[in-house]
Amino acid sequence: MLRVTAIRLALISFALFLPRCLDAADAKPNFVIIFADDQGYGDLGCFGSTKIKTPNIDRMAAEGRKFTNFMVASPVCTPSRAALLTGCYPKRVGMHQHVLFPASTKGLNPTEHTIADHLKAQGYATACFGKWHLGHHPETLPQQNGFDTYLGIPYSNDMNHPDNKGKPKVPSDELWKNQESAVTLWKTPLMENEKIVELPVDQRTVTRRYTDRAVDFIQANKDRPFFLYLPHSMPHIPLYVPEDAYDPDPQNAYTCVIEHIDAEVGRVMDTIRELDLADNTYVIYTSDNGPWLQFKNHGGSAGPLRAGKGTTFEGGQRVPCVMWGPGRIPAGTECDQLVGTIDLLPTIAAITDSPLAKDRKIDGMDVSGLLSGTWDQTPREEYLYYTSQGEIEGLRKGQWKLLVKKKRPPRNRPNAKVPPPEILLFDLSNDIGEQTNLADEESELVASMQSRMEALDAEVTANAREPWRK
Repeated sequence: MLRVTAIRLALISFALFLPRCLDAADAKPNFVIIFADDQGYGDLGCFGSTKIKTPNIDRMAAEGRKFTNFMVASPVCTPSRAALLTGCYPKRVGMHQHVLFPASTKGLNPTEHTIADHLKAQGYATACFGKWHLGHHPETLPQQNGFDTYLGIPYSNDMNHPDNKGKPKVPSDELWKNQESAVTLWKTPLMENEKIVELPVDQRTVTRRYTDRAVDFIQANKDRPFFLYLPHSMPHIPLYVPEDAYDPDPQNAYTCVIEHIDAEVGRVMDTIRELDLADNTYVIYTSDNGPWLQFKNHGGSAGPLRAGKGTTFEGGQRVPCVMWGPGRIPAGTECDQLVGTIDLLPTIAAITDSPLAKDRKIDGMDVSGLLSGTWDQTPREEYLYYTSQGEIEGLRKGQWKLLVKKKRPPRNRPNAKVPPPEILLFDLSNDIGEQTNLADEESELVASMQSRMEALDAEVTANAREPWRK
């Protein structure tokens, strides 16, 4: 009798437990994208930095996968962010011509289909906390592009409301020494949804406050699928940190900011772990473009890569990327296959088994097999390089990278004869630093790649969609 009773109790327990197992298996995964601003390829411990300590992101890499051949679609802020969210080269969505300013009269068209739009349609809670920079007009803000809620700076943190005038002409070292300048010299706004709630925003605390909101959002939505987009304003200049993260030596300014971001990433990760969400959450950490090298100790490092922000060399567009998803992304692994931010939207669609609508062309590809480690090769064989002004300048094809750098007449002689473009060809499999130009030795390859580059750009141009315009 006791044995029968025990069996019945076991069956009842199993019956009660089984639905929960099925629910967990069928549950849509959560997604967190943390997007730093102007962080270089060499600015994480797990990507080779010996000066900057990033234990929390390094732990993500140890428990997840590093992507060492990860590309953004522009070497500057606005077009790079448009590409991330829409899965398109910026030119395809009309957001390719440099960055937006407080006086700009255009923005990301709300008819575009963003990652947030896609996940919200599946019942996800969606939030953006941080730098937007895809339009500050109400028609272009996050809530018009798939996000339930928003808190952040609508453009770069070195821009002033309402017309970008009156910016301090103070050396970066002096701004760092005077942390009060965050509120005494700048007029950068903080917005909540569609309203300015703080002017000027206290940039010393903004990284932490974005994280506060992120933690609250995760806690509030732990029982439903969520998408959190956390695009930090830093380490874009000017650099500021809270008092407890501050080192008065300006030579350590950039290090302080990255280490503060890492600590705040740790808070997000701790929240996910403490709420038992790790087994059903993907976290992606990357940057919008390479380091702003001209600011020296206020800029970062591209590590072994050539140049930085604003250029189509690898230092401008190859960025550090760590993806974390226990049980779904193999721990302690590295992927050197070509992948880009434009691939995140179709990859997320594949992971959630929710096909994208076919009413618009995008440039991204599903690379979910590279996340899971089940694929050895990327489906992406080609990648276009556009300048910060949106002009086609290069093509990646396998190991080869072609750059066609057009020359311009001198400013004081606009009618002067323009010299022929500089042709650069690099074998990135042997020359990640782009030091050896093989264009002369590989003239046939140059010709075929240039023809292909022009054809691909012509298709993007012919089918480009309009941005929102005021």
